[in-house]
Amino acid sequence: MTIYPAIDIRGGKCVRLIQGRTEHETVYSDDPLEVALQWKVEGASFLHVVDLDGAFRGYSQNEGIIKEIVKRAGIPVQVGGGIRSMERIVHLMEEVGVARVILGTAAVENPGLIEQSVSRYGASIAVGIDARNGRVATRGWVEECDITPVELGKRMKEMGVETVIYTDILRDGMLEGPNIASTEEMIEKTGLEVIASGGVSSLEHVVQLKSAGVAGIIIGKALYNGNIDLKQALMLEER
Repeated sequence: MTIYPAIDIRGGKCVRLIQGRTEHETVYSDDPLEVALQWKVEGASFLHVVDLDGAFRGYSQNEGIIKEIVKRAGIPVQVGGGIRSMERIVHLMEEVGVARVILGTAAVENPGLIEQSVSRYGASIAVGIDARNGRVATRGWVEECDITPVELGKRMKEMGVETVIYTDILRDGMLEGPNIASTEEMIEKTGLEVIASGGVSSLEHVVQLKSAGVAGIIIGKALYNGNIDLKQALMLEER
């Protein structure tokens, strides 16, 4: 199991949103690179970076920052947010040097892109499945689709996807605990490697998700608020 510290970038700053809403934004640092290097110093082996401007607008405004994080962190970085073309995927993988690209909206709107990218990059392509009230949400969580997370997970499995990042949007940024039941359902019914995201706010939540069989856990607000000490969380990775 891998712990992924989350670095969400909006307007060049490291921020956290509540349930993906821009009106509920907290800025934690004006320097996302500094944050990334701090998580590395504390022992992180993998970083989770989300380009929120890309997610909401469909194009990146934070390219330079992401490049610097990948270049200087010296550990693998997975990147998501507004990645909706093969050209963008190739750029991130081969020019920026990210370890894993996360596709979200494309999984619903352009499944051919999933097949094409998986064919080229294999396990380095992951799919973000974001759910609100049992339905998948896309385009920065703004639009909802008439498909369940498990249904989408099964489709992705058939296309060769190995890993998904599963987020319960209503838990995200709320520090109220992850949706263990739906995460377990995703694992059991799809057979995918599931990285859990949303609501993780204590070491007990990390233990619960690990027991549920997740491949990884993304922790965001709880790290920035001090609810979880990263070094202590990392000690649970291999236990």
